[in-house]
Amino acid sequence: MANPNLTDGSVWRLHHDGREIARLTVTGADMPWTHAAFEALPGFEEFRPLFAEQERAVDEEDWDRVDACCTRIRDALTLTFPDGGPVAEFTLHIHDDGTAGWRWYDKPFDEADR
Repeated sequence: MANPNLTDGSVWRLHHDGREIARLTVTGADMPWTHAAFEALPGFEEFRPLFAEQERAVDEEDWDRVDACCTRIRDALTLTFPDGGPVAEFTLHIHDDGTAGWRWYDKPFDEADR
């Protein structure tokens, strides 16, 4: 049975301080990555420079900077499944072309190897 969280058209949500600031509508999955159309909502703009910095770091293959950006994103934002439940851990990339890609995990990274 297919994972309903990965069904094309399912909507994941990005939150800051309990407020929804973006919607990610699934367009496909290439495990471990999920791909989506990105819709910014009020409150997202303050984070756009962080995602742009992350993209520059990827382009420059500066993996330490990529990791630092990912940590800052996870510290500031919460990603939720289509059913509203919080995603324990995620790596999210939001691109200038209105798309997004992310990996997600069922449990926090510090518990993932247990």
